[in-house]
Amino acid sequence: MLDTIKIAISPPIQVGGILFTVEQLTTIGVVLGPNVKIEMTPFGQLYMEVPLVERELITEKLEYAGLEVNPAGFVTKSLIACNFCKGAEEAGLAVAQTLNVSIAGIKTPMPIKIGYAGCALGTSEPLLKDISVVKMRNTYEIFIGGEPKGLKASLAQSLISGVQEEQLVPIVMALIHYYNEHAKGKEKFKKFIQRVTLERLQQLIAT
Repeated sequence: MLDTIKIAISPPIQVGGILFTVEQLTTIGVVLGPNVKIEMTPFGQLYMEVPLVERELITEKLEYAGLEVNPAGFVTKSLIACNFCKGAEEAGLAVAQTLNVSIAGIKTPMPIKIGYAGCALGTSEPLLKDISVVKMRNTYEIFIGGEPKGLKASLAQSLISGVQEEQLVPIVMALIHYYNEHAKGKEKFKKFIQRVTLERLQQLIAT
């Protein structure tokens, strides 16, 4: 029996939200075959098992169709973005695309969901994500520690406001790396924040 590996497929960050074209869905069916089961995740990725020896070839064909392919499991997920209803430029589509390329697929102690909202309406529910970026007119605010599941569900807290565009990726990457270095075993990001404290993370990104 061939060894398999689970991959995560998603469309590019775009105006309109999580949109697959018919051509892309057809490509998925043709490349993977009729017997592969596809899981639709709540964070906009499609999970599927593929033969390990064919992973590179499958990835190449899917990417040629305009899809993004990342590892599944204990990694940072593809950016969960809003629909950019205020327009690509005003809502910061290019910023979201850059952030997505930087963060998607990084190995972590537990899966991390990172969100983006192009305005304070927050239609992508940024306060329910582990880390979120919200565009506030000409600057950005970063929130951390959202928890959507369980009886102890909670909203994310503001980590820093007034962030400039060029600061976003370094700050988010610093949070991910610090979590990777200091998490205890399979410690969820929310519990990690509670242990190290919001104030310590604010000091981290200020240095």
